Amino acid sequence: MALVLTSGPPLEPVTVAEAKAHLRVDGTNEDTLIASLILTSRLHIETALGLAFITQGWTLLLDAWPTEKSMELPLRPLQSIDEVRVLSAEGDAAVVEATTYLVDIVGVPPRLVRTGVLWPAPGQAANGIEIDFTAGFGSLASDVPSPLRQALLLLIAHWHEHRDPIEIGSPATAIPAGVAELLGPYRTKRL
Repeated sequence: MALVLTSGPPLEPVTVAEAKAHLRVDGTNEDTLIASLILTSRLHIETALGLAFITQGWTLLLDAWPTEKSMELPLRPLQSIDEVRVLSAEGDAAVVEATTYLVDIVGVPPRLVRTGVLWPAPGQAANGIEIDFTAGFGSLASDVPSPLRQALLLLIAHWHEHRDPIEIGSPATAIPAGVAELLGPYRTKRL
């Protein structure tokens, strides 16, 4: 399974100006650093939680269909399944009819559910199934829930203060407790 970003978010959930206000930074000398911290903090949280903050386009590549009737999608919140394709041995793409599956956008995780008909087998042994989908809370920064935006600001501040080269796994790399607490409700819980 591979996940490919096809259209990234057009903006970040917090602006450089918002981050600077939170950090109490004046002037423009650190704008590039702060913009970088916003990006890396967003990517860190999105990856850790399987989230997409701002609307993004993705393609999920699979070798084969799951044996179960439903298939979990790796990012949430899911907005839509845009297209499902199966590649032939020659690399030609055939679109799978949307009537052969249901999309569960409210499930955690979201799912693609087969409606009884077997999906066509891919002709390629690797990445023969392509699922294009759109995920994210919305196209505006204000669509991202406030606790996630606050966690993002706290993580930006943490990394702004701790710029020293450090060893991964050392206490200095631990995410601040306040960030973890704000992210708690957005973690996927497995039973």
